[in-house]
Amino acid sequence: MDRIKKINDVISKGKYKDSWGSLQQYRAPEWYQNAKFGIFIHWGVYSVPAFGSEWYSRNMYIQGSREYEHHIKTYGLHKDFGYKDFIPMFKAERFSPKEWAELFKSAGAQYVVPVAEHHDGFQMYDSALSEWNAKKMGPKRDVLGELFDEFAKAGLICGASSHRVEHWFFMGHGKEFESDIKEPLKRGDFYWPSMKEANHHDLFSEPVPTEEYLNDWLCRCCELVDRYRPKIIYFDWWIQHSAVKPYLKKFAAYYYNRADEWGEKVVINYKHDAFMFGAAVPDVERGQFADAKPYIWQTDTSVAKNSWCYTENNSYKSAAQITRDLVDIVSKNGRMLLNIGPKADGTVPDEDKNILLEIGKWLKTNGEAIYGSRLWRVSAEGPTEIEEGQFADSEAKAYTSEDIRFTINNGCLYAICLNMRGKDSICIKSLAEADASRKPNFHGIIKSVEVLGCDKAPVWTRSERGLTIKTKTIESDMPVTFKILID
Repeated sequence: MDRIKKINDVISKGKYKDSWGSLQQYRAPEWYQNAKFGIFIHWGVYSVPAFGSEWYSRNMYIQGSREYEHHIKTYGLHKDFGYKDFIPMFKAERFSPKEWAELFKSAGAQYVVPVAEHHDGFQMYDSALSEWNAKKMGPKRDVLGELFDEFAKAGLICGASSHRVEHWFFMGHGKEFESDIKEPLKRGDFYWPSMKEANHHDLFSEPVPTEEYLNDWLCRCCELVDRYRPKIIYFDWWIQHSAVKPYLKKFAAYYYNRADEWGEKVVINYKHDAFMFGAAVPDVERGQFADAKPYIWQTDTSVAKNSWCYTENNSYKSAAQITRDLVDIVSKNGRMLLNIGPKADGTVPDEDKNILLEIGKWLKTNGEAIYGSRLWRVSAEGPTEIEEGQFADSEAKAYTSEDIRFTINNGCLYAICLNMRGKDSICIKSLAEADASRKPNFHGIIKSVEVLGCDKAPVWTRSERGLTIKTKTIESDMPVTFKILID
């Protein structure tokens, strides 16, 4: 296969080889260490039914599921109207990449990661490997290419995500009854291979992906790299399958070597233990870490609690909830990739838009405490415990005025109170005056304190109890940032 030969040639000639030992030479670039807030975009054929979630293509073929019943009631029997029949309905007639770029810039984002291919197998870019893509069908536009052009003009860093590996089994249930998913299926078919679904409790159960399928996966990923030169590649779960590992190492070596050729510094995001630690950047889905980490990491989450794509009944988080989580994550050496779900016509729902603009307004005032910031000696204080791990961020945490997060930037310390609503003062215990004890107290001299976004300097005093700051009564749910100059 010519494409596989090219991949192997790049690996053989480059610095990075397809082994964990070689890939651990990787170091995350400085631009990514400085980037703290990105936008994720789930937009595709699944946006047409707009029901349940972006997993509609799987769930509509599971007999008895909500999606299965909804599909028959709304569109008819699966043998007459299958998932592929949504593609002509995906017209994107109001899609404006420039408007999206302007919105994300106003939201204060630094990087954007559109989904290039989801589990459904429909590519949102111009591909030579499959006819089933947005350039040739549906919108008949190179969605990813157009977005990258506008993002670059707006100064946004461009990334892309691949969820392709799960396509191996994603629509396999359609073979269990009379539907439009029928054998024989061959490479290049939209539904190929629609295998029996993997046991989620045993990712290494049979049937495992074949060499043919994994070579196709590898070629698709490398095609994305070559055609669009994304500075971030995000992978969803299941790449940690043992059968995928050799191909994953090949992809990483290929991507890092190609980036070296271009003089670029790039990032791969992964979940679970798909990569050997240090060979890429770990990501926690809809969750975070309880404590600060010495390594950089990322959270991916969504404005909606129930779905990554647009549905007609999305349940939304508040901008304040998301911003508080952003602050907590950044204080612990992380960054947030926040997802939105545009409608099938290409418009961004008002709910998504309003949340982004509210976050952007906060970042415009408080961004100096976030962008380019680094860890302080203490990342957090306060009573609220963070549940560590994935799928733990749907419900808003009960932060109080005692919950404070710290960052440093440009010679200043920033103490960010996560919830001061109804309060006119806080006490920062981590900044207490040193006493006669042998505790490692903070000995620095505080020269000044200001509240970002407030013209009047607050009144403050320092004692062995802490740094007490008195300000006007806060009426907003958004975090409040105190900028502290220390000698």
